[in-house]
Amino acid sequence: IEESLDAQSFDAAIIAVPAPFHVPLSMQLTGNNLHLLIEKPLGTTLEGVVELQQLIEEKKTQVSVGYNMRALPALAEMKDAVDSGRFGRPVEIIVTGGQHFPFYRPAYREIYYADSAMGGGAIQDCITHHLNAGEWIVGSITQLVADAGHCVLEGVEVEDTVHVITRHGTAMGSFSINQHQPPNECQMTVVCEQGAARFDIVGQRWFSATKPGGDWRLEAKHELDRDGSYIRQANRFLDQVAGEAEPNCSLADGVQTLKVTLGVLRSVATRQWVDIE
Repeated sequence: IEESLDAQSFDAAIIAVPAPFHVPLSMQLTGNNLHLLIEKPLGTTLEGVVELQQLIEEKKTQVSVGYNMRALPALAEMKDAVDSGRFGRPVEIIVTGGQHFPFYRPAYREIYYADSAMGGGAIQDCITHHLNAGEWIVGSITQLVADAGHCVLEGVEVEDTVHVITRHGTAMGSFSINQHQPPNECQMTVVCEQGAARFDIVGQRWFSATKPGGDWRLEAKHELDRDGSYIRQANRFLDQVAGEAEPNCSLADGVQTLKVTLGVLRSVATRQWVDIE
């Protein structure tokens, strides 16, 4: 890193090393006045996070955390509709998803994923995305209780199935994912006082429902390939560095989701509800 910084003049960097090194590397690069796109999760502990926040504020650099679900256009449109009050106050969020992880990451046994201390497992590597998106839509998680286990994936011992029950202030939530079912899918339903909205990653669609006993109504669908959200996230980061956009996921939001992710791990270990401060 030192050789690269000495040899070239850079404006920004993407931090995509294993999670335990995100904060230390961010400190070093922020010290060199670089803008940062930091891969999720922000870390595996809260150590150094406050110091990083203070240094970024001092240096006035731009930072975004790589929760790319926020770059999905259908999900962003659904958030805007919920935020507008069109369906009334959100009271519940239900998120379910799954995929055959070895199909997408054949080397999962040999990489960081196999070690929880390196940010591996379904909690830190997968459901953290859904938790971040849920907080984006209905607000910060204030309490949670979780269960997780290793059910199917061969050659690793980390969890591949996770269930989380959440409280977002007054709103209630549930999140469940697995990394071994055949289809790749994710569905997010937000139930409000006067209607409901649903995002479906299959077809990049979102729906609304307001009539009791009625059906879901398609609001919009988008063409987006597997890399589309990453490209949109990268472009948003470049716009942020140029002063033309807000972060896709702010550092503060990334810190909040790190607290939640660590809370999930703690709840699984203790079998108890956890308060998120």
